[in-house]
Amino acid sequence: MNTNKSLIPVSSSEINGETIQTVNARELHTFLKVGKDFSTWIKDRINQYSFQENQDFISFHQNGGKPQGGRPVVEYHISLDMAKELSMVERNEKGKQARQYFIECERIAREPRTVDVHEVLNDPSAMRGLLLSYTEKVLALEAENKELMEDSAALSRIAKSDGSLCITDAAKTLQIRPKNLFAWLQRHGWIYKRIGCAHYCAYQDKLNKGLMEHKATTVLRSDGTDKNTIQARVTPEGLEKLAKLLPPEITEVAVNE
Repeated sequence: MNTNKSLIPVSSSEINGETIQTVNARELHTFLKVGKDFSTWIKDRINQYSFQENQDFISFHQNGGKPQGGRPVVEYHISLDMAKELSMVERNEKGKQARQYFIECERIAREPRTVDVHEVLNDPSAMRGLLLSYTEKVLALEAENKELMEDSAALSRIAKSDGSLCITDAAKTLQIRPKNLFAWLQRHGWIYKRIGCAHYCAYQDKLNKGLMEHKATTVLRSDGTDKNTIQARVTPEGLEKLAKLLPPEITEVAVNE
């Protein structure tokens, strides 16, 4: 099959607000070697097969073109679908050849276009567009990689945790100074102290989400006696959440000390 686009020139036209591949119906008529004159042929085919203007084709008066009768020449730019159907209904070898040609044109249009390096280098606008496209892809990959690294670091920091931890032990697991973690948890609504109470409590929403829990704990007093108290503890889910939320500067203090 001849796939040379000079067979029947294919161009672009705007139909119904969309730019699509089109063919000049007069050139198709010439290629198909139809017996009828062009004007009669195209009008008959439009009526016979219910083609819709501004959907299957557009028509316009050709500037400066007038036949002997003085009437303006009307041109039709038709979609490739309409061109294929018009070719098929001719039921001859030319029609079959034209239909296969239009199918090949559509296939080529759908394939990713190979970048012509020389064309891009000589076209500043194309160069900017290409660079912008590659820059956006690189930035997207960098963001994705950063997120994966943060998740990996977060998981490695809690890999050794098993069950809930007191806030001091949670800080050690997260490689943070305990006072920094206590301060951060208070500022961000994880823990608080009731008036007249020495121990911390977890906020209810953190308890509901399974990030914190309260646990009865026995504490050894300075005089050697035991004291039962309620302790706010960080769950494994809470550790994972904190590992992702805590800013790097908090952990850097602990690592560098």
